[in-house]
Amino acid sequence: MAADTRDRVVEATVAALQRHGVAGMSFTDVLRESGAARGAIYHHFPGGKRQLVAEAAGLNGRQVRERLAELPADSPSAVVAAFLAAVRPVVHASTTGGGCAVAAVTVDAGFEPGGQEDLRRAADTAFSAWTEQLAERLATAGLGGDQARDLATTLVMLLEGAHVLCRASGSLDPFERAARTAAGLVRD
Repeated sequence: MAADTRDRVVEATVAALQRHGVAGMSFTDVLRESGAARGAIYHHFPGGKRQLVAEAAGLNGRQVRERLAELPADSPSAVVAAFLAAVRPVVHASTTGGGCAVAAVTVDAGFEPGGQEDLRRAADTAFSAWTEQLAERLATAGLGGDQARDLATTLVMLLEGAHVLCRASGSLDPFERAARTAAGLVRD
């Protein structure tokens, strides 16, 4: 049962990071969403908010990587189209203030100087895993190794940049323009 509580707290933290970022995330929100008692955070996360946030970013990173592993690899353009279709609803959430839980940990969270290194590593691990997984799908679809890695990096950057631009504009238009350009980068 304890692992279930811990898992619920981490999942609730992912949601809080997506909505509020690190600085705006509160234990009160996490506890309310997870249904956990206040003592659960201190029991399961002795490193406090920083540990909880790092674990949430790691979990979200693994969840996204798993979804990317399921993209069809019939052709490079099929991979790109499936990626864009999969991330469109996530980016759409940005238009109303949502965001990426992993990217949230790269923004200054108010921890002491140098105290965000574990968060930076968690984000780097997640983004690298996403890029690696996309590159694998693109290589399976027929792109060469360097070309697959370059396009995978471009797609991850498109996703993360789209969160910011769509949030700022309150519109999905920046994503749609970038998606059309990304789709044009591959020909089968």
